[in-house]
Amino acid sequence: MTTGLRALTPRGRSFLASGVAALLCAFLFGEHDLLRVAVLIIALPLLAALVVARTRYRLGCARRLSPTRVAVGNDATVTLRLENVTRLPTGLLLIEDTLQYALGARPRFVLDRVEPRGVREIDYKVRSDLRGRFAIGPLSVRITDPFGLVELTRSFTITDTLVVTPEVTALPRVPLSGEWAGGGESRTRSVAVAGDDDVAPREYRHGDDLRRVHWRSTARYGELMVRREEQQWQSRGALLLDTRRYAHRGEGPRSSFETAVSAAASIGVHLAREGLGLRLVTDLGPQHLAADGAGHGLLDALAVVRESPARSLELGVAALRQGGGDGLIVAVLGALDETDARALARLRHGGMTGVAVLLDVATWRPGGRPEDEEAVRAAGTVLASAGWRVVRLPAGVPLAAVWPQAGRSTVQAPSPISGGAA
Repeated sequence: MTTGLRALTPRGRSFLASGVAALLCAFLFGEHDLLRVAVLIIALPLLAALVVARTRYRLGCARRLSPTRVAVGNDATVTLRLENVTRLPTGLLLIEDTLQYALGARPRFVLDRVEPRGVREIDYKVRSDLRGRFAIGPLSVRITDPFGLVELTRSFTITDTLVVTPEVTALPRVPLSGEWAGGGESRTRSVAVAGDDDVAPREYRHGDDLRRVHWRSTARYGELMVRREEQQWQSRGALLLDTRRYAHRGEGPRSSFETAVSAAASIGVHLAREGLGLRLVTDLGPQHLAADGAGHGLLDALAVVRESPARSLELGVAALRQGGGDGLIVAVLGALDETDARALARLRHGGMTGVAVLLDVATWRPGGRPEDEEAVRAAGTVLASAGWRVVRLPAGVPLAAVWPQAGRSTVQAPSPISGGAA
């Protein structure tokens, strides 16, 4: 009841003050009719406060996002489900959901009346031109009585997260020889064809099919052993994204940095669909990715990647070197100096394929800068001399238009890099 009184609207407070004044006048002047009017005026807001206070915890709320992951500039649908779990109808409900500024203005709705045990569903759309993970919620509901005397706000605690991923463009399929670590295509190989004696058994785990029990090994080791009927041969590759602030030009969604993130997302999804197991590396080192076969883990990581204050690719190159058996390295790069270009060039060895997507950062600045143009040309020369396949990406040019260059083997010139692979 106390909460309901605190929720009185200006109209409700005016009613209450008028009723109290009428009550005092009735006692002073001995007017019985005025006393009845005063009691009625005071009772209205008090009864409204009582009713609203009793029903404020009787609403159920759920929210559904479709989809939960959406590309930049695309719409996602938010469905709100409100349920009246009491035996009394609600009054007027004013509903407002909480959104971060990037998703637009806060949606507001009015529900006139929800019947006992009734359910209402409300849909609205959100979109963002910025990447990121955005919280949606909590939902607030303002409950009012039919006379507008009391207004009580109730906030739910439930929130949901919408992941806005970089723009992904479809890329043409190009031959990337050397991308398969372990030899051959990525496939599931059966070791059962090797015969019963050549099967590599392992210990029994809860849920294993008992028909796979290997009795000879069970007798030998004294514990239940099962056959390894299938062995996965996973193709491996690495994706390097240059996030250094000083290596990029432009601001906002059209900057070279956002173009680089979109290019990395497009390449990563394209290769994941080809069956390549990717790991993501930036100039700050390796990045953790959730395991999946469609590139969703990569997209989630790229959705929140930000420009770094680093000045060198040293940590990224070290992470690639420690990776060992990568059959393919794709590097999406901003402005490179000679030192970083030579360090990257030395990563290519043996049958490993290296693809460098060099952003022509000079084209992201009006008028350009001669030193930027010269740096791109010099970095491309150093990488190409070490056998990398170099793809130059100017501003305004879709990645799909230049991606076929990644399938062209570079004619290797004598390498000027000390200790580099030819």
